[in-house]
Amino acid sequence: MKLEKICLIAVMLLFSKVSIAQEGLPIYSDYLTDNYYLIHPSMAGVANCAKIRLTGRQQWFGQDEAPSLNTLSINGRLGDGPSAAGAIVFADKNGYHSQTGAYLTYAHHLMFSRNPIDLNMLSFGLSTGFIQYKLDETSFLADGFDPIIAGIEQTATNFNIDFGFSYHFLDFYAHATVKNVLANEGINFNEQGLSYDNLRTYLVSAGNVFSKLGSEMSYEPSVMFMYRDATKESLIDVNIKAYREMDFGKLWAGLSYRRSFDGAEFLDGSGVSSQKLQYFTPLVGVNYKNFVFAYTYSYQANSVVFNNGGFHQLTLGFNFNCVREKYECNCPSVN
Repeated sequence: MKLEKICLIAVMLLFSKVSIAQEGLPIYSDYLTDNYYLIHPSMAGVANCAKIRLTGRQQWFGQDEAPSLNTLSINGRLGDGPSAAGAIVFADKNGYHSQTGAYLTYAHHLMFSRNPIDLNMLSFGLSTGFIQYKLDETSFLADGFDPIIAGIEQTATNFNIDFGFSYHFLDFYAHATVKNVLANEGINFNEQGLSYDNLRTYLVSAGNVFSKLGSEMSYEPSVMFMYRDATKESLIDVNIKAYREMDFGKLWAGLSYRRSFDGAEFLDGSGVSSQKLQYFTPLVGVNYKNFVFAYTYSYQANSVVFNNGGFHQLTLGFNFNCVREKYECNCPSVN
């Protein structure tokens, strides 16, 4: 039993490394559910409403100790000025390992428009926060003594900052963020070599919204690229969303494809094959008055996977302190 638990930890940590789930807030596709602030601090307060977003993600239903993630975020303008603030708290559990964290954000938005209806805005954002890591070994010694297992719940805490900027011009937008700017030392729990570092990560996003004049439909293709400096990991998201204006608000749906540029080798019969991480994530949502509801389902399209089940996520949101839509643009993240 003890060997099975140690093997489970190894599998979970390997999966977490591939899915970027152990170095602060995991980077999934939840930013596509009207929540770019989760990955780009410069998006705090960019919209004409203050926003609250609650997300819950559960992987591999029916599998014990399956990874799960919960986030709660809030952001909005500070009065009528160019400054904004935000906050994020999250809890990420992966087998016997878990991490909780909280971030506070300050953002500043500079307008370059010649008139108040043309969107031309440059934004800067800075987030500061802490992450507490835990490894629960309290049930590891049920079968007897092991010199490398402490049998307690071990914890460690890191402090770090994220910095980024965003640029909006009419229907176009671009974001760039450096996460975990500080080079914190690694944290090791006992002699097992379970190390957790705040690795510097670079995120770049860009997209544009297209629609015909007078049409109730609009389309938003976008991309997101991630690169982790220390481990040289990189991946790309290619996304498409469609929106339809309704009397009560807005309906939208989309599809995201994630592809890792780093492969892993595995035994395939008598030979060795390799595969790269691939996710397909359809998403649907509705903006009903000031409320937001969204659902995403991620399917891992690889030959070798831990479980055939997908990854489910629900998003609930509420917009408040809304002001009149200022800009004549197809810019759902702003108007």
